[in-house]
Amino acid sequence: MHSIFTILLCLAIVASLIRPLGCYMANVYNGKKVWPERCLGWLERLIYSICCIVPAQQVGWRGYSLAVLALGAFGFLLLYSIFALQGMLPMNPQAFPGLASDLAFNAAISFITNSNWQSYGGESTLSYFSQSVGCAVQNFLSAATGMVVAVALFRSLERKQVKVLGNPYVDFTRTILYILLPMSLVFALILVSQGVIQNYAPYVSYVPLDGKTAMLIPQGPVASQVAIKMLGSNGGGFFNANGAFPYENPTALTNMLQIISILLLPASFAYTFGVMVGDRRQGWMVIVAMTAIFVPFLLLAELSEHNANPRFDAQTIDSIHGNMEGKEVRFGVGASALWAAATTATSNGSVNAMHDSFSPLGGLATIVLMQFGEVVFGGVGSGAYGMLVFVLLTVFIGGLMVGRTPEYLGKKLGPFEIKMASLIILLPSALVLIGTAVAVMCEAGRAGILNPGAQGFSEVLYAFTSAANNNGSAFGGLSTNTPFYNYTLGIVMFIGRYWLMIPILAIAGSMVSKNTVPVSAGTMPTHTPMFTSMLVGVIVLIGVLTYVPSLALGPIVEQLHLAYAESK
Repeated sequence: MHSIFTILLCLAIVASLIRPLGCYMANVYNGKKVWPERCLGWLERLIYSICCIVPAQQVGWRGYSLAVLALGAFGFLLLYSIFALQGMLPMNPQAFPGLASDLAFNAAISFITNSNWQSYGGESTLSYFSQSVGCAVQNFLSAATGMVVAVALFRSLERKQVKVLGNPYVDFTRTILYILLPMSLVFALILVSQGVIQNYAPYVSYVPLDGKTAMLIPQGPVASQVAIKMLGSNGGGFFNANGAFPYENPTALTNMLQIISILLLPASFAYTFGVMVGDRRQGWMVIVAMTAIFVPFLLLAELSEHNANPRFDAQTIDSIHGNMEGKEVRFGVGASALWAAATTATSNGSVNAMHDSFSPLGGLATIVLMQFGEVVFGGVGSGAYGMLVFVLLTVFIGGLMVGRTPEYLGKKLGPFEIKMASLIILLPSALVLIGTAVAVMCEAGRAGILNPGAQGFSEVLYAFTSAANNNGSAFGGLSTNTPFYNYTLGIVMFIGRYWLMIPILAIAGSMVSKNTVPVSAGTMPTHTPMFTSMLVGVIVLIGVLTYVPSLALGPIVEQLHLAYAESK
């Protein structure tokens, strides 16, 4: 009963904030006056002046792509340098050395792609300078990248017979100054009030009760990084245990607020889409479709984790409260499963429990939510444009059924848009399956697997699913801080992020140049329950056909083994 109440409360709070926040973000991108301009307007103008940005100067999809790639390349070089030279940089009271080249490569790629995959323990590897100047800054920039790409696509559907999509540098600046920064500041203050630490003090030494070995209590600027990692769908933890560490997530209240923050911006951004294209029903359609996929897998995770583990019961371990292995007692099974479903659905990637300890079906829920491809809410911005790609594909399929040229929001879809949409859908799937196959076939990949059999395969499948879909969470039980995994996962993260953004912007460039056609009796409405059901069916069908064989080798066969053990 407590779990159901928590779920309903979190979803209700998110639902109540979708409309006001979605309208506010639309005002930011439409250039309207918003209240933070009173405090930060001078900073916006200063940035334009220093960077020689002309706000009125707009570019097409190629200019947008170059801006996104240039900022990503600059962020990678800067972050790689910070990680590699960490030992010579300030704000390093623990005197941590620089990262090895393969680990620095992986970490830099993960933060610029909004994945935040971590093959290291934050409190034992990164200095305060690396955490606050490196990771936290990229948390803002990587989140803004997904948002401005989505906005370019929104504008292409609203504008007609033009070639420009806006000014990417203005969109970046306004995204950070008027959306991410104010929300992160308020959220960080709330977290500090609940006990999340925020300091630059050296680690605190203490002697445990056994009096044998002195231990260290980590410190650091945690609240500021937790705020943006949750709101921006980043997920990288200041500490290795992420949201399970008391300094990142000390109370039941912070746990619930962080779950809400995971879902808030991705859901609201879909409503921003409806506002910007002038038809809010389209935004609600997208939100309903996302929710229709999310809720069943959330319930699957909840029910699976509330069931006792028969192998534990056989060893007289009390499982009356469900599968508590790998979970924090102060959160319990319900809040842990809710967080797991939310973080894998949104590409946030933060965790407050060990996913490797979930039941087979609970683990399957987290894997499948990622394998749908950042569309079940997804990342901030990236979830919205990922879902719109499936909308275009559904419109195309619907047009074929009735023998009409497919149209979306009054614009006809041609072969180019469908080719780009197909590429966007197929590329992450190929990265996941090929990467997993290579890892389990070669010695370097198998060497990192600590658990034999189906569980070990699930860990590898989860890792490449997480990387290709820019989630960043880890199943656990897989040693990934090796040159093989650092380089392969880094490459997969890069392709999964930027090689999808370019086709998205190409679609935007094609759509913005088209004229709209009048609505007729044969026009397929795209805001009705029927279309929403078709959209959900297309997403689920593609996901099932693509991944069921690989899932059958991992969590499905493991569930069968568990059922067999229970029957005995």
